[in-house]
Amino acid sequence: MSERQIERWWRLRRAQDKPSTLVKFCENTWRCIYYLYSFIFGVIVLWDKPWFWNVKSCWYGYPHQSISNDIWWYYMISMSFYWSLTGTQFFDVKRKDFWQMFIHHMVTLLLMSLSWVCNLHRVGSLVLVVHDCADIFLEAAKLTKYANYQKLCDAIFAIFTVVWIVTRLGFFPRIIYSSSVEAPQILPMFPAYYIFNSLLLMLLVLHVIWTYMILKIVVDSLQKGLMSGDIRSSDSEDLTDSSENVRQANGGSSRSKSKSSTNSGGVSQRKSHSVSNHTADTEQKTISK
Repeated sequence: MSERQIERWWRLRRAQDKPSTLVKFCENTWRCIYYLYSFIFGVIVLWDKPWFWNVKSCWYGYPHQSISNDIWWYYMISMSFYWSLTGTQFFDVKRKDFWQMFIHHMVTLLLMSLSWVCNLHRVGSLVLVVHDCADIFLEAAKLTKYANYQKLCDAIFAIFTVVWIVTRLGFFPRIIYSSSVEAPQILPMFPAYYIFNSLLLMLLVLHVIWTYMILKIVVDSLQKGLMSGDIRSSDSEDLTDSSENVRQANGGSSRSKSKSSTNSGGVSQRKSHSVSNHTADTEQKTISK
């Protein structure tokens, strides 16, 4: 086999391992639907709760804080969802931030379990509703990208970037400030509190890393004029493939141009040769006369 045939075989083999667009579209669809309904349900549940409007209220009356039925359902549904994500992550479309998401799911489950056992459900419910908000727009942006609605994808991704920064680097640090500064002033500290607060800080570190990746995509998009990537893309080879195709197209066009020039050169040579032969015959006829 020639080198060109081997390269073509490797490209075809790599394409077979990639998940289809339909598979990725379906996966993002059910996640987008869940995040949308979970966020709406969380807002409805917490709307009349005092700690939804004042984070400091999470610590008043602790640990004698009752759990209402709506909070119970909100916690159980959210915990079931994150358990399902942790289990299906090994079978879903492989993404670049596989281990970051795995750590995120494990930290989230530890936070939810610890907050439930230690009766810290008030601050835990705030963390849940803050996290669900931005994920709606992330999944929606990926859906429009898979559907080839690039302009709509760019618009939704811009909204996602704003919502992400406001919620993950605005509201969420406010919750951490309350648990780190305000909580020690209201209630006595206990060992589980330090573990809980450390897990919150670990989530914040992941948010900072993802924010850097998002802003990097935004900068690339402004330079290229469209959203060129996805912070949770299944692979980073699409641009490589497209660049290879461009190079192949350019190479093919140059080869065709050189071939056409060679052919034209051959035709001109044949024309000049025939003209020279015709001139020689005319001269011979003139001499014979």
